Amino acid sequence: MTEPTAPQRVGVLWSPEARAQLRAIDRDQALQILYCVSRYLTDRIGDVKKLKLPLTGLRLRCGDYRVFFDRKDNNIGITAVRHRKDAYR
Repeated sequence: MTEPTAPQRVGVLWSPEARAQLRAIDRDQALQILYCVSRYLTDRIGDVKKLKLPLTGLRLRCGDYRVFFDRKDNNIGITAVRHRKDAYR
């Protein structure tokens, strides 16, 4: 039996807006968001969907928050972290 191969390592680039949005969220929820992002990067586990036009990129659901990102080669650029009620406005 062969062992499953580990997912390829991916770099994460946080935009200044996404960092500010994450800092504005209470600590416990922000840690949960970081855990969701980490789990997606290491195991490719998470509720990720490609966004429909006019929006571009991908969306990761983390409880009541949405993490918006773009994937290019071995890098993920996180562009926004928003509450679900404000995410698509």
